[in-house]
Amino acid sequence: MVDDIIDYESGELDDKRTIKMFQKMVNTGQAWRLQGSYGRTAAALLEAGAIKPPKKKTKSNSYDYYGNQIW
Repeated sequence: MVDDIIDYESGELDDKRTIKMFQKMVNTGQAWRLQGSYGRTAAALLEAGAIKPPKKKTKSNSYDYYGNQIW
C-alpha cells in the first residue's frame, strides 16, 4: 500500500491501480484516516460508481477520523 501511495502522490499510478488502491482504502477505512484529499477522492469514486462501499461494515470503515458516520 505504501508503494501505491508514493506512486499516487508522484502521479505515477495508472487508473487501474488507483481504483484498486482506493477500493482497498475504503474497505479497511484507511481512506477516512489519511489527509482529507484521500477521503474526498474516495467519496468521489464511490459516488461515480468506480468503487463500492465495503461489504462488511466495521467501526474503522464506517466512520471518518472525527467519528462521523459515513455509511
